[in-house]
Amino acid sequence: MNGSKSFWKRLDDNAERWLLLGFYAMIVATIVVEVVRRFVLSYSSIWGEEIARYAFIYLAWVGASAAVKDRAHIRIDVLLHYLSARGKAIVYLFGDLCMLALALLALYTAIESLEISLKFGSVTHGLRISLAWFLAAVPLGFSLMTYRLGQSIWRDVGDLRRGRPVYEGARMFD
Repeated sequence: MNGSKSFWKRLDDNAERWLLLGFYAMIVATIVVEVVRRFVLSYSSIWGEEIARYAFIYLAWVGASAAVKDRAHIRIDVLLHYLSARGKAIVYLFGDLCMLALALLALYTAIESLEISLKFGSVTHGLRISLAWFLAAVPLGFSLMTYRLGQSIWRDVGDLRRGRPVYEGARMFD
């Protein structure tokens, strides 16, 4: 039981990082192959550009979830320095609840467009595979963000109840 618990803990801690690494490696490898093909073999393909583009889309949506998890998204927090610990927690909770509402609305809309693509059998231009595979990046990203926002709200409510300082997340500049 401890082995599976540690696996789930590691997955929870690092899922987005592993996905980001995979998508980033896919982008780099595809672009390197396409550059070599274009300048050495004087030949390029449409599929390479498509793979890089769609991997970038997944990278962006999974990265948005990682930013929510680490509370590293862009924010202006000058006013938060003047609030008490309780005030900060309330502001962060309010922001997370607003973001959760937006994420759920966007998730619903993204699933709707995915269903339409599946219904009509849209395919990509170069790869000729179902466009649904790539449209799924948006609901995946918003699902991950919804999950991470739930975790954040749970953590902040617990901190607020126990009188602990709220988790302020990663900072780019100090």
